[in-house]
Amino acid sequence: MKKVEVKTGRPYNIYIEHGIISDAGKYVREVTKAIRAVIVSDSNVAPIYAQKVENSLKENGFETSLFVFEAGEERKRLSTIEQMYMHFFEHNMTRSDIIVALGGGVTGDMAGFAAASYLRGIDFVQIPTSLLSQVDSSVGGKTGVDLPTGKNLVGAFWQPSVVLIDPDTLNTLPQKFFNDGMGEVIKYGCIRSPELFEKLGNQNARDIIDEIIFECVSIKRDVVENDERDTGERAILNFGHTFGHALEKLNNYSNITHGEAVGIGAFMLTEITEKKGITAKGTSERIKKLLEKNDMPTSTEFSLEEIISATRGDKKSSGKHLSFIFLNEVGKCFINKIKIDEISDYFLN
Repeated sequence: MKKVEVKTGRPYNIYIEHGIISDAGKYVREVTKAIRAVIVSDSNVAPIYAQKVENSLKENGFETSLFVFEAGEERKRLSTIEQMYMHFFEHNMTRSDIIVALGGGVTGDMAGFAAASYLRGIDFVQIPTSLLSQVDSSVGGKTGVDLPTGKNLVGAFWQPSVVLIDPDTLNTLPQKFFNDGMGEVIKYGCIRSPELFEKLGNQNARDIIDEIIFECVSIKRDVVENDERDTGERAILNFGHTFGHALEKLNNYSNITHGEAVGIGAFMLTEITEKKGITAKGTSERIKKLLEKNDMPTSTEFSLEEIISATRGDKKSSGKHLSFIFLNEVGKCFINKIKIDEISDYFLN
């Protein structure tokens, strides 16, 4: 078992262990005296893992119920959150009880936001079952939902009580969504770890998945501890995301996964900064090759003008500026704030 301690305002542990999902109740019991536990999951994950988690919770003294929503980013809406609230109410959830997020990034983001807001705050646990959620979204306490005008525009910072990562769940993950998670893995190599980047190029990701998860989680832990509320350094975790979120928006949050969008965004951005002499020559080609190795797209039907236009309303804007993460080289990055009314000129000229 690997353990990562996160020392945020509400400290918690991340456990990485094959088969841990069957012992989930034991670890949840260690962090709460709750009587009731609601498992929140989607229609893809619940049929495979909900019963295991529910049995383990019951063995450890919890009264359980299950809330299942239709899978998909398009369900990441306030209307789904309202349905969760009604389930909590109907099952007599109190501020002393706990919510268990079982699934990928959409599940964790929504269950976390519901936990943060129902009764002004209920504890919750993350049991991420996708690669993207295991290496990224389950750690750090960002929760939220999308609006038609943009991604994750409504949310809250709400740290989990514990995160339980079972790499075995990746065995039931469709290859497309494993590749999706690799978009975030590649991001971590780009911003902080040239060693990870090289390893991804030389080895098969599934063969070293435990190492990959541990390294990504450790990098995110370090960044989040330094900037829990996302007012400074934490912005580097958004490398590729400004263009990526714009692509998701242009695709109406369908036809493209988050990781695919981030990968395209990272490649496009680096190609531009390379031409401007900001990034070491050959960096964008290295990123492209790594994306292609993981069967991920590197281009889009949308023009750069359309993508830039779609960045309006991005939550990373601050006053009159929007933050972009640029690479000096693989493993070294910096935050560049560009005036919103100058973004088009900056990237198109």
